[in-house]
Amino acid sequence: MNLYPAIDIYQGKAVRLRQGRREEATVYGSPLEMARRWTRSGTRWLHVIDLDGAFEGRPCNTDAIEEIRTECPGIQIQVGGGIRDMQAVESLLRIGIERVILGTAAVKDPDFLKKALDRFGARIVVGIDARDQTVQLSGWTTSTSVTAIELASKLEREGLGLIVYTDISRDGELQGVNLEANRKMLESTGLRIIASGGISSMEDLVRLRGLAHPRLEGAVIGKALYEGRLQLGEALSGDHN
Repeated sequence: MNLYPAIDIYQGKAVRLRQGRREEATVYGSPLEMARRWTRSGTRWLHVIDLDGAFEGRPCNTDAIEEIRTECPGIQIQVGGGIRDMQAVESLLRIGIERVILGTAAVKDPDFLKKALDRFGARIVVGIDARDQTVQLSGWTTSTSVTAIELASKLEREGLGLIVYTDISRDGELQGVNLEANRKMLESTGLRIIASGGISSMEDLVRLRGLAHPRLEGAVIGKALYEGRLQLGEALSGDHN
C-alpha cells in the first residue's frame, strides 16, 4: 500500500484546511520545503492539490508545482485542483507529473473525462469527495444528490481505473479513517482506491492495511504528518508494496 504525503497549496503556501474551509487554514511553510521534507523521509509519491485552483476552477499554482517537480526529480507526483480542460491536463503531464486528478470536471463534463481517459489512460485519476456518502464539488463548496458509489460505478463504466476517495467530514479532523466507507467502495466497484481523510495515526494505517484488499492502492496522509502525530519514515517502514 503506497503512502501519499499531501501538499495542499493555497496562496503560495503549504497549508491544511479544516474540512476544506479557507477561513480555517494553518500554514506550514512553502510547498517546496514540504516536498523536500517528505522526500527526505523516503516517500515514493507526493499528493499535491492546488487549492486556489479548486476554488477558482482553473490552475493557479502551476509554478510551485513545477518547482517541486524540478527539485524532487526522483519522486512520483499526482496533482489535482482546478483541472477542468485538456490544456490543463497536458501542461501538467508535460512537466513530468505522473498522474492528474480530475474532480468537478469528471462529473460536470463527461466528454472531457472520456477524451482524457482515451488519450492518457492510467495517468488520469478522479477524486471523489463525499460527505455522508454524498458527492461534493468545487472545492467542497457545492453539494450534489449523487452518492459516492453511484458516481464511482459510472466512472468505472466509462473506463476509469483509480480514484482518490475522501471522506471530507473527517478531513483535517484527525478522527480516524472511515474504514467502512472504503470497504463499501472496494466491495461495490472494481476500482482501485486511494483512501483519504481522517488518517491520524499508525493505527489507522494498520486498520487500512488490515482490509488486505488488492485494490486498496494507498492512502493520503495530511494533517497527522504536519502535526507530528505520525512519522512518515515509520509509516513507510510498514509499506508492504
